[in-house]
Amino acid sequence: MGRGKELSDFQRGTVVGCHICNKSVREISALLNLPRSTVSYVIRNWKNGGITTALPRSGRPHKLKEEQRQMLERVAMETCLTSIQALTAEFQNASGAKVSSKTIRRELRDMGYRGRVSSYRKTTKAGEKVKKKQEDHSQEVDVSRLDLRVGRVITAGKIPHEDGDDDDDDGGGLYMELIDVGEASPRKAVSNLAKHIPLDQMQNRMVVVLCNLSPFETRGVESQAVILCARSADKVEIIEPPSWALPGERVTFQQFPGEPDEELKPELKVWEQVQSDLRTDAHCVAIYKGAPFEVSGKGVCKAQTMIDCEIK
Repeated sequence: MGRGKELSDFQRGTVVGCHICNKSVREISALLNLPRSTVSYVIRNWKNGGITTALPRSGRPHKLKEEQRQMLERVAMETCLTSIQALTAEFQNASGAKVSSKTIRRELRDMGYRGRVSSYRKTTKAGEKVKKKQEDHSQEVDVSRLDLRVGRVITAGKIPHEDGDDDDDDGGGLYMELIDVGEASPRKAVSNLAKHIPLDQMQNRMVVVLCNLSPFETRGVESQAVILCARSADKVEIIEPPSWALPGERVTFQQFPGEPDEELKPELKVWEQVQSDLRTDAHCVAIYKGAPFEVSGKGVCKAQTMIDCEIK
C-alpha cells in the first residue's frame, strides 16, 4: 500500500475491533468499504505484533532525549543565565550532550519558554500558579471531573465465556463495543448489556460514554470506556445524547463548569463519589444534583422511559 493511501489509525482500529467481534474479512470489507486484501493485512499485523498504527515516517529525529529535556528545563529555571549561549554551555557541562544553541532554543520553545533567557524564572512562577490551581481542582469532587462524551457504537459483538460457550443463561452476558468518541482511533468498551438490549439494537447507536476511567480487562478484553445507562433492579436503558449530537462532543453541566481529569485515579474514588448523584428525573432527563447532562447547542441527554433511576 502506498504511503499516500495509508489507512488512518481510526480505520485500522475499526478493522481490528470488527475482527474481535467475530466478523469475517468479507463482512468487514463490505462494512468499511475496504479491499479484502487491506483488511487481511491489518488483521495479520495486529495478530503478529499488536500493531494497529502505520509505522512512523522517516524524518529528523529529536536531538534530546526526555531525561535531557528535563535536565535542560531545570538548568533554565535554576541558573537564570543572561544568554542562550551561556545556557547552552551550562547544559552541556551538566549533561555531557553536544548540542548547538539553536537546538537549545528550539527545545525551550517547545517546552513553552519565550522571550529573554533571564526571564525564564518568571515563566516558572506562572507555571507554579497553574500547578497549584490544578492541585486545588484535584481536591474538588463533582461531575466536572468526568470526561463524558457523545459516542457512536460502530459495531458490537458478544464476548464468549472463557470456555468458548456463547450461551449466557447465567445472566452474565457481555458485549464488546467499538465506539467512535471523536479520537483518531475508536475505543473498546465492555458492557453487561447482552441480557437487556438485543445485539442488533447496539449497532450504530448513539450513546454517552465515560472516557477517563482507568482501563480494565474483562474476559481478556481491555475496556477503555463505559457506556452510561439508567438502571433499576430489572431494567436497563442506555442514556442517549440529543439529536444531531456528534461523536466526541462534550457532555457538560452548567452549574458545574471545569475541565475533566486526564484519568480518574482509582484510589481517589472520584467516579464512585459522583456516580451516587447521577439519576434520571421525572422526565427521563439524565441529571447530576439537578443539573442536566447537556451537549452545547444540541439539548439534553435522556433515557427512553425510566424515571428516577440511578445512572451508572
